[in-house]
Amino acid sequence: MKIALAQLNYTIGAFAANTEKIISTIKNARSEGADLVVFSELAVCGYPPLDLLEQKDFIDRSNQSICEILSHVKGIAVILGAPIVNEGLKGKNLFNSALFLNNGSIERIVNKTLLPTYDIFDEYRYFQPNENFEVINFKSNRIALTICEDLWYKQPLLTNFGKNKLYIVNPVKELANQDPDFIINIAASPFAYNHDKVKSEILSYNAIKFNLPVLYVNQVGAHTELIFDGASRVVDNNGKTVLRMPSFKEFVSYIETDGLKKENKIQIPPVPEEIEQIHDALVLGISDYFSKMGFKQAVLGLSGGIDSAVVLVLTCRALGPENVRVLLLPSQFSSAHSITDASALANTLGVKYDIIPIKEIFTQYLTGLQPAFGSLPSDVTEENIQARIRGTLLMAISNKFGNLLMNTSNKSEAAVGYGTLYGDMAGSISVLGDVYKTDVYRLASYINRDTEIIPKNTITKPPSAELRPDQKDSDSLPDYAILDKILFNYIELRKSENEIIAEGFDEKTVRRVFHLVNMNEYKRFQTPPILRVSSKAFGFGRRMPLVAKYN
Repeated sequence: MKIALAQLNYTIGAFAANTEKIISTIKNARSEGADLVVFSELAVCGYPPLDLLEQKDFIDRSNQSICEILSHVKGIAVILGAPIVNEGLKGKNLFNSALFLNNGSIERIVNKTLLPTYDIFDEYRYFQPNENFEVINFKSNRIALTICEDLWYKQPLLTNFGKNKLYIVNPVKELANQDPDFIINIAASPFAYNHDKVKSEILSYNAIKFNLPVLYVNQVGAHTELIFDGASRVVDNNGKTVLRMPSFKEFVSYIETDGLKKENKIQIPPVPEEIEQIHDALVLGISDYFSKMGFKQAVLGLSGGIDSAVVLVLTCRALGPENVRVLLLPSQFSSAHSITDASALANTLGVKYDIIPIKEIFTQYLTGLQPAFGSLPSDVTEENIQARIRGTLLMAISNKFGNLLMNTSNKSEAAVGYGTLYGDMAGSISVLGDVYKTDVYRLASYINRDTEIIPKNTITKPPSAELRPDQKDSDSLPDYAILDKILFNYIELRKSENEIIAEGFDEKTVRRVFHLVNMNEYKRFQTPPILRVSSKAFGFGRRMPLVAKYN
């Protein structure tokens, strides 16, 4: 049997566009002689639709799209993800379902069993879990059809509470008892730079344990902060990857099932390096955020520092330099090379830029505030005023010309609150908010791997906010190489202060970093959406109380 695996980019709620894309793919797959075409989880409506699932009109339009797709299911079968109403008297209103379409009708509905409720997932809020297991018979093949998390029974509970399994039901085991020929898994699995290895292990584990090939189809594209890499693949019953589709782009592959249990000698391209994946994910995240929101042009403040330089390059690659505008906003504390480095980068990329000094504006602010401030000495207030002046000027360009403002703060800064609300923390989308400072340097090196794009001085000079004379980030923060390791252990690995100190980190530094992270939750609550590239990003996937006593 010839199967088409369709790795496509959907838009949440864009039923007409999604339906047209699905129908076009069905027609192409049929012309290529495919017997079955497989689409990803909730392909009809896009994933994740969140509380749109609670609107009857949303479900009605989804059902209408299914009917339209059905009219084109002739001479080929289709596996399609969609929300389906739970007709039972008990439980949630919906199922997260995989529809098996054949001969113009829905021959089988398979519902998702394992509904994740960790990190960015909240599926049990909307869906009723499946309790029935039955393979699908098609063209002398018995198919174990599963949906995303259904393969992840072996996943350890993501806490230190001693449990080593997250779920009590194993859907694949239930289906394997019915002697299927292979597993098909339709997914909407978000990208994280360290997730591909785990995903490969899960797919191989299921293939080997049950002696069954696994055909895995993941969606591609970005929905606000979530980026989906695709990277769909086929794993034979020995756990070996025999087909891998590209990351971060739409693709349709074909595979013959006859040889899936034979020794395969297919050469699979190597998985891209971690920093290349992060780069490509961020470019896709920016591109889809703009295109799916209906915007084309961006603006950002270019300081001569490494964060804004990296964001500018990524934005240009996502939107084209002709759609990007930058402001250089020097103050009396800005170094001369900040202007030369920033203008050199803008010229290299072919980006329009304006230089608007803020010294006089800042002086007017201080003059206006003098009656209220009196003789109080300068402190961080004056630094924040400068950042907010810059934010106001950038938003003026955004309002006047329709350019969305790009936020340039990195994860290290966001973690410890090293930023100004309504100033440098403003923006429509945060590009580097899930990228630690040390990885920002790695991104810059990757960007410059073939030729110098970002000026060398931007990369080598000590990082500084340049809001007071001779200011350096190191005046306020530990060295980034140390800070980022502590943050990673706390945020991603969820280790305690004492656990991190026991690993050899300075006790005073660790306790200070914990204090900074915990006391600045209110700032992160007000930041723009952060493109997620790690296993634990700030935002929807890390829900912490604003008002709490942490220690």
